[in-house]
Amino acid sequence: MTAPTTPRPPAVFLSHGAPPLVDDQTWVAQLAELGTDLPRPSAILVVSAHWEAMPLTIGATDPTVPLTYDFYGFPERYYQTRYAPPDSSALAARVAAMIPDGEPVHHDTGRRLDHGAYVPLTVMYPDAEIPVLQISMPTLDPIRLIELGERLAPLRDEGVLIIGSGFTTHGLPFLTDRRPEAVPPAWSSEFDAWVHESLARGDVDTLADFAHRAPGMPYAHPTVEHFVPLFVALGAAATPDQAPDQVIDGFWAGLSKRSATFA
Repeated sequence: MTAPTTPRPPAVFLSHGAPPLVDDQTWVAQLAELGTDLPRPSAILVVSAHWEAMPLTIGATDPTVPLTYDFYGFPERYYQTRYAPPDSSALAARVAAMIPDGEPVHHDTGRRLDHGAYVPLTVMYPDAEIPVLQISMPTLDPIRLIELGERLAPLRDEGVLIIGSGFTTHGLPFLTDRRPEAVPPAWSSEFDAWVHESLARGDVDTLADFAHRAPGMPYAHPTVEHFVPLFVALGAAATPDQAPDQVIDGFWAGLSKRSATFA
């Protein structure tokens, strides 16, 4: 990969939304603005809540491999979405080279982008002109994910946009009102406020212990895979103990869509 001609992109934690995100005008406007405001990346690397695989696995690089429609019960039109960014084999080779000797790396040539990756990217970069690679989340341990982000951080100097894609709250089993405009339940709003304040303080240690310290647990995250992609972004940050730019806030169907960029 060649050196970028644009400024180094930030690392990003993105609340990615379900497929109906593309029908929410407010959220679409927020994501589109974010895509416009970010330096144009040379490539995009995504760690999504929807792909847990150990050891670290590198997804398909061939744009002809179909998307991964990893959701059920939605209208058929959501399964007709197409997003085919260019070949990402150069980025895949760089990622593999960053994993220390002795740590296995797998390749899954049949697994293309899942909705945690392609749904927001269809809004942020709708022309699909930038190579995109997805890698698995090999652990749910915040500390180990910070270490993974630290390993990947040099890619930012090559113009690569690193995205940890999850959801700031994701207590789906406990929602009683799933309308987009629903008032957030207390466990969601309290957890969101705690995240906002902890990020503003640059308090990585507190964030990493969210399962024990955060209000609203375990309702905000009965399983934690949608919050821990944050720690990949924190690890890839140059200064993780400084306040990020919290670029999106608010709620959708009672869930916090807070997203942040890390310098």
